[in-house]
Amino acid sequence: LSWDTLTKKWKLEYVIERNLLPLGENVRLLPALYKNLNFTPIDIRQDKYTKDKLTSPQLAHFIKLQELRGAEGLNELKVEAGRRYATPITVILLTLIGAIVAGRKVRGGSGLHLAVGFVIAALFIITDKFSTIFSTKGNLPPEIAPWIPNMFFLFVVFYLYRKAPK
Repeated sequence: LSWDTLTKKWKLEYVIERNLLPLGENVRLLPALYKNLNFTPIDIRQDKYTKDKLTSPQLAHFIKLQELRGAEGLNELKVEAGRRYATPITVILLTLIGAIVAGRKVRGGSGLHLAVGFVIAALFIITDKFSTIFSTKGNLPPEIAPWIPNMFFLFVVFYLYRKAPK
């Protein structure tokens, strides 16, 4: 079995074709047979980074195709699809947190502000990883997982904004 790039079909070599009949069978020996099967070489190759290489519409199509095939590991793909929509909101939230923390004027320098910023960023990364793991390995729906850190840090933004000097 090999992929023919010219015809975009699978080429089977040294084929024995059997057709079952009501009173026997018909056997043919063929040197080569071209078949249009419902998969391509890309579908066979297991690439861990396929989801990162695809555009969002291609990823949505790939997820539907994998669902039809009954493939495993679909939650990881669905989390990636959701993360593509959640990431812009994440950037806005973390920028707001940074601006609010940096906007405080204190004597003694900005070392504390820098430390607070690093701690908040680390907490965000931890909550993001936990929600991803709970979705891919557990029962957390993959559509919700990318949004959990954003929902949590939305409250952090509100809290910091209310505490910020006006």
